[in-house]
Amino acid sequence: MSTARTTRRAWATGTATGANAGALDAAQAALAAEHAAVYGYGVVGGRVGGARRSEATSAHAAHRARRDALARTVRDLGGTPAAAAPAYALPFPVPDSAAAVRLAAHLEDRVAGVYSDLVRASEGPLRREAAGALREAAVRAVRWRGTGVAFPGLAERA
Repeated sequence: MSTARTTRRAWATGTATGANAGALDAAQAALAAEHAAVYGYGVVGGRVGGARRSEATSAHAAHRARRDALARTVRDLGGTPAAAAPAYALPFPVPDSAAAVRLAAHLEDRVAGVYSDLVRASEGPLRREAAGALREAAVRAVRWRGTGVAFPGLAERA
């Protein structure tokens, strides 16, 4: 069974009632972050080479799968998935490989932050899936940056 199919099935069991009332908003925010990450990794992949390009390609595929699963989750929670923007403003210029590596770490930090919000807003399978996505983003951020942070997903909220 594919990872995307497993992810979709686990996330589809979340509901927007009771304790999960904020899950829809948090899922929409995570979807928006995944749209931006997919776009950003297109930039990263165009600026890095060798093994780093392979990492960028793998991260791009992972974010596409998460994006697609989140779109289904938003629908399952009773919402309409937010569409991707045609383009995204980058947080800083990306003229070379070093800047692309910084961008990749930045993208993963941002994704980890919105997944931490989804963990707080959800329960059950949706919370477990969001926690897994947060963990994956934190690991990718460490790979790109070379160092980690004490509380991935919470650093920007401190």
